[in-house]
Amino acid sequence: MNTSVMLKTEKDSLFEEIAAKIKDLQPVLRERAAHTRELRRVPEATIEALKAAGFFLALQPKSHGGYELDPQHFFRLHLLIAEACMSTAWAAGIVAVHAFQVALMDEQAQRDVWHGDIHTRVSSAYAPMGKVEPVEGGFTFSGRWGWSSGSDHCTWALLGGIVPGEGYRTFLVPRTDYIVEDTWFTMGLQGTGSKDIVIKEAFVPHYRTHKQMDGFSLQNPGARVNKAYLYQIPWAQIFVRVVCTPAIGACKDALDLYKKSALQKNCMDASKHATDVATLERIAHAEHVIDEMEVVMMHNFDEMVAAAKAGIVVDVHKRAKYRYQASLVIEKSLSVIDSLFNMAGGRSVFLGSEIQQRFLDIHTARAHVANNPAPFARNLGALHLGVENKDFFI
Repeated sequence: MNTSVMLKTEKDSLFEEIAAKIKDLQPVLRERAAHTRELRRVPEATIEALKAAGFFLALQPKSHGGYELDPQHFFRLHLLIAEACMSTAWAAGIVAVHAFQVALMDEQAQRDVWHGDIHTRVSSAYAPMGKVEPVEGGFTFSGRWGWSSGSDHCTWALLGGIVPGEGYRTFLVPRTDYIVEDTWFTMGLQGTGSKDIVIKEAFVPHYRTHKQMDGFSLQNPGARVNKAYLYQIPWAQIFVRVVCTPAIGACKDALDLYKKSALQKNCMDASKHATDVATLERIAHAEHVIDEMEVVMMHNFDEMVAAAKAGIVVDVHKRAKYRYQASLVIEKSLSVIDSLFNMAGGRSVFLGSEIQQRFLDIHTARAHVANNPAPFARNLGALHLGVENKDFFI
């Protein structure tokens, strides 16, 4: 039997098993959504349920108990969670994707995180807010970082900083070296628990850092032990998708809510909508844009996986294009949710409205720096005109 076919079949079967568990969990996630917003973090019971389903192990290396699923599998699972609760999908997806980056780091860093517990979870805040001072064996590190989603459920954090004379690195820091400060009071995505991380001063050894240029050039030290083709996909291409994909799931749910509301307003007589052009056009537009976003994402990962399997490094132009297309997801999602919300009726403006919550969540996601298309459009356009690439997080 062809090994690649066998492995693909095994992965598909495992994906289907996890997907079935998440589908069973969807009604619970919907029921908990209001409580999740009130808590301003994902409930512990939800984290435990996703852990039991295997979601957090999806991208984790087999050397540390993970499944090494393909990105397409991971993001289909991510979408299922988002259809039920965008906050839960946002936080859980970000936490889960960190297993991929830890797998790229030095083998000792991987052991530090997973030795003794393969279910150890990691949060992040990638803005280069850390003050970095080189010392013997590593760095002293301090600072404050915002938007660390799911941080209440994690015992490690990946934090951004600039090494003097070198450039950007991610620093892997244990919970004993930082505090989580509750600053997350927002209009949307309330349940993500995206709180601040504060370090007064910590020592971070060299091996617990990840150079941006190693990630860009695919010279990651972890690839020496984690040889699966998964870890030959550029790290940034996977991370940027966890902060936009939840909006696709939220749009799917918003479309269902809109259709149900439209039918209820017309006494369940669908024929009355035959002349309601605004309703019909909004439904058609929403379905098309949702499909477009999902198809582009899967197409891009199909190309990246195929290249990784063949031992081919995806060229910079394609990587810049993938990055730009990921950044457009929230803009496209805004076009869907704004169109639906504008015609959702008077009840949609009252607190507790389900479609209003999707509106607030997607608009809040737009505030994340990774969801601003402007710099990624400029970089891609410049590449077309022969200018050198300026973005190394692609």
